[in-house]
Amino acid sequence: MIEKQNRYVQIIERIFFSHFAEGMTTIPFDRIEIENAAKELDIKLPKNIGDVIYSFRYRSALPSSVRKKAPKGQEWIIRPAGKSRYCFVTTSLATVNPSSMLTETKIPDATPGIIAMYALNDEQALLARLRYNRLIDIFTGVACYSLQNHLRTFVPSMGQIETDELYVGVDRKGSHYVLPVQAKGSRDTLSIIQIEQDFALCEGKFKSLICRPIGAQFLAEDLIALFEFEMGEDGPRVALEKHYRLVPPEEITEADLHAYQVRSD
Repeated sequence: MIEKQNRYVQIIERIFFSHFAEGMTTIPFDRIEIENAAKELDIKLPKNIGDVIYSFRYRSALPSSVRKKAPKGQEWIIRPAGKSRYCFVTTSLATVNPSSMLTETKIPDATPGIIAMYALNDEQALLARLRYNRLIDIFTGVACYSLQNHLRTFVPSMGQIETDELYVGVDRKGSHYVLPVQAKGSRDTLSIIQIEQDFALCEGKFKSLICRPIGAQFLAEDLIALFEFEMGEDGPRVALEKHYRLVPPEEITEADLHAYQVRSD
């Protein structure tokens, strides 16, 4: 893992500094440059070339040499910019991190035991728990239905994008919603790029529906943070955050129920 990460660092540094000049805040580049950089550095490429980009979007920070070139209060991120094209850009918000001060809400765990036994990884386990416990419905106050898992589609301004799960929903007035969900295990980071892609997905494929992108992350095995986003003038921002702990029904006390009754939204 360390060797692979070192290879990725060298490749991404070579691409960045081959274009960078002081004061730049946008640096476009092509996918082929990953292969070219690897050849120049005599580095073996991964079978999945896109893993170089994926790694710095969702698993690891960009190299310190790159981060130092961002203006004060800004960070570099890598955005999709069309088919086989990407772009380094600076932003004030690169990742979404759960609040450590937020209160928890206990939810009776309805996850089937056999699902809990055989979930293969954090992301899949998280998506299953969201589905079986109706956490998207509870969080949004809308009746929601899973439409598709791991939806891959093409957005002209970004290229191919992927959403972990897509829900559609309806409220008591009859309004229809589309709710793209991005799920992260406890070791990964929710990137603002994914939320930008989900807004683009809604705009391109579901224009007549109300778009409510959702982020989900495991904080612990049975503790889940949920985020809802809205689009501001400077990009997506967190509109709502809640933490839900899945527990056996007998662990929810009268005191808990009273506290929830008087809690403000």
